[in-house]
Amino acid sequence: MKNFANKVVIITGASSGIGSALAYEFNKLGACLSLAARRIDRLELLKEQLENSGGKVLVTQTDITDETHCCQLIDRTLEHFGSIDILVNNAGISMRAMFADTELVVLKRLMDVNFWGTVYCTKYALPHLLKSKGVVVGVSSIAGFHGLPGRSGYSASKFAMHGFLETLRIEHLKSGLHVMVIAPGFTASEIRENALLSDGSMQGETPREEEKLMSPERVAKILIRSIRRRKRNKIVTFSGQIIALFQRIIPEQIDWLIYKNMANEPNSPFK
Repeated sequence: MKNFANKVVIITGASSGIGSALAYEFNKLGACLSLAARRIDRLELLKEQLENSGGKVLVTQTDITDETHCCQLIDRTLEHFGSIDILVNNAGISMRAMFADTELVVLKRLMDVNFWGTVYCTKYALPHLLKSKGVVVGVSSIAGFHGLPGRSGYSASKFAMHGFLETLRIEHLKSGLHVMVIAPGFTASEIRENALLSDGSMQGETPREEEKLMSPERVAKILIRSIRRRKRNKIVTFSGQIIALFQRIIPEQIDWLIYKNMANEPNSPFK
């Protein structure tokens, strides 16, 4: 897929961060956008801005943990645009707590959003993506390649997403469906402010210097370029590539490398 003009693109978690940046980038390329998120006010504002530059945009208030919402998102997209070419499963949440201290409802929430949200949207979009020989994207993390301390539920949900999407890819090797997993690394967004603590409350502030992190706009450009190149797995950062490469060769050293890096965060739940 080299030309995105008039291609129909569904983006979940489109109200901020990488999702919003993707909407702007795909809009520049002439795509038709179906944008989903829980915060409809932000979606409406984004729609207005994109339409002012000639964009073709549909917005749908969507809680991707609700299977019915995901089905309705796909149905509305088909009714409005008539087809689906690309599904970007971008919506996600994180956490920050030691597993021993974490209420299990937190892990369930992570799985509902990061894994089941991807499954629900993909399930209902799949027949139409097969018809268009389209693209399924999962926006993941290096946490889906190697476990991260203090992120047990996040890592589990991203590992689950990877297993699901890799299986989907193999099942449809002969159909022309392109399935891609992208791991951006730490990106400036609201994901850390909204990360869940051990009791399920939101963290409220980021432990990272957001201005020094990768921008959502850069991630969006890399994601689109990776679709064009039909990448299977795209690990964006060099450190992420090192972890993925050496985790099977020197796993103990990689464990310690990750531990020390994550322990250096302000107010880390472990030292």
